[in-house]
Amino acid sequence: MGIELLTGILLACILITFALGAPVGLALGGIAMGVGYMTWGDGLFNVIPTTLEDTHFSFILLAIPLYIYMGQLLTRSGIGDAMFNASQLIIGKVRGSLAISVIVVCSMIGAMVGIIGAGIMTSGSIALRPMLERGYDKRLALGVIMAGGGLGILIPPSIPMIMFASATQNSVGRMFIGALVPAAISIVCLIAYVVITCKLNPKKAPLDPPPEVEPTVKEKLLTARDGGLALLLIVAVLGSIIMGIATPTESGAIGVVGAILLAIFFKRFKVRMVKNAGMQAAMLVSVAMWIIFGATVFSNFHLLMGVQNMVASFTQDLGLPPMMVIIMFQIIMLLLGFIIDEFIIVLMCAPIFTPIAVSLGFDPIWFGVLMILNIEIAVQTPPYGFALFYLKGIAPPGITMLDIYRSVTPFVLIKLMVLIIVMFNPDLVTWLPNLVMN
Repeated sequence: MGIELLTGILLACILITFALGAPVGLALGGIAMGVGYMTWGDGLFNVIPTTLEDTHFSFILLAIPLYIYMGQLLTRSGIGDAMFNASQLIIGKVRGSLAISVIVVCSMIGAMVGIIGAGIMTSGSIALRPMLERGYDKRLALGVIMAGGGLGILIPPSIPMIMFASATQNSVGRMFIGALVPAAISIVCLIAYVVITCKLNPKKAPLDPPPEVEPTVKEKLLTARDGGLALLLIVAVLGSIIMGIATPTESGAIGVVGAILLAIFFKRFKVRMVKNAGMQAAMLVSVAMWIIFGATVFSNFHLLMGVQNMVASFTQDLGLPPMMVIIMFQIIMLLLGFIIDEFIIVLMCAPIFTPIAVSLGFDPIWFGVLMILNIEIAVQTPPYGFALFYLKGIAPPGITMLDIYRSVTPFVLIKLMVLIIVMFNPDLVTWLPNLVMN
């Protein structure tokens, strides 16, 4: 069976199983084993134990449960409220200040959780209702939730970045540092859009009425302190990697300890809270690891059949310049984002596309950050981006899917602009890792 026909069969099987609602990890692994058995016979099953060992016993992937557990502890310990209040205090009484705070805080919360779905749902549960109650335009409110929560996979620590580094044998630390400048550009562009929009149309963001009782200086200092402590934990996690004090996996353990200390400080530490956070983290990790295992089996089988050579030959036959090949890869990943989530896109595309990008002379860290930027856009793009349905799940009953489509469109265009900027300016990604990590 030729690799072209095999690829067509595999893609057709994926579409059918997803349409039937089969579990993603089991579907991908089952497709690979079924088609592989018909192609190779019993020899296919030699792939299973090596894949299991490479995925579930990887030191890099050990960071995933640690970061997810840290995120669950933080979202249950009042950290979101503390960051939100501190952000409002710093920004002050300007039009659109609540939406600006949402972008900043939701980005941080999304980063704590490390995956798009949980980031959007956590951010939305904290910030969506306050904006609607204060009279904000519902499209603006929904849009900033999606934009801020989605940035969670771009701001370290990011679970898809860890998966990319593991799948391509690249440095997680360099990935984390390389994403900082694109993340900062994204946040600045999103905030600029909110400020300009509210300036042109003040009805979208009414000014908050003055409080009945003005907070005292002591209360303001306490608010700033609480928000600063929350931010300090994020800095500690990332700073320990940048300074070489800890590996990304060890920094995840630092984050868990710091989250527990913050819960104690905020007087939210309870055995029940820790237990619930652990159970939720265990569920998310279980789902993630099954997806990783199934997608890795699928990817390994496809690679062993020669898909990488097929894609390389295809790009050479087209005679495209190197940058056009990168653009073609971006379009493919954008289309995949309509039907599958960020984990599967990384695990399916990273092992195939990254070596080709490197052979064309591009930096693998730059390509990895491009992939994360692309995935962030793909899963939020109407009409089928799956992250849109996460937002619908937490929205009030009066919010329709059409409202969500309209709300995310300008923010998706902004993120697409950032993707294009980073694509044609690789130094935005490579400069900081080269400077910090030599």
